[in-house]
Amino acid sequence: MAFLQWDREDVGKWIESLGYSHYTACFIENGITGRKLIHINCRNLPKLGITDFEDMKAIAAHVRELLGVSEPVWNRSLADYPRDDMGLFLERKSQTGELADALTLTQFLKERQPC
Repeated sequence: MAFLQWDREDVGKWIESLGYSHYTACFIENGITGRKLIHINCRNLPKLGITDFEDMKAIAAHVRELLGVSEPVWNRSLADYPRDDMGLFLERKSQTGELADALTLTQFLKERQPC
């Protein structure tokens, strides 16, 4: 999960590598780091200045692939089981501070184990 350490220039390079160099400035100027990528989806891409629907869908899919998340949040039913461990871990890692920085997936999974 090296992407969690990316700064905004690293995210810009990643967007360029996907073939969306025309959106590099949108990510850099909005300060999107690797941790902030966790929150990027079709709902908030227009806030970054990305409004082409096909590009939005593709970028959101690439973000989900990077994160290891299989389906978008909007595709979930309230009747579904709770989110997967990876999604919940990434939400915790998206926060800033010493606790979030130090948290590993192994520690997180250990915390989630029932007593």
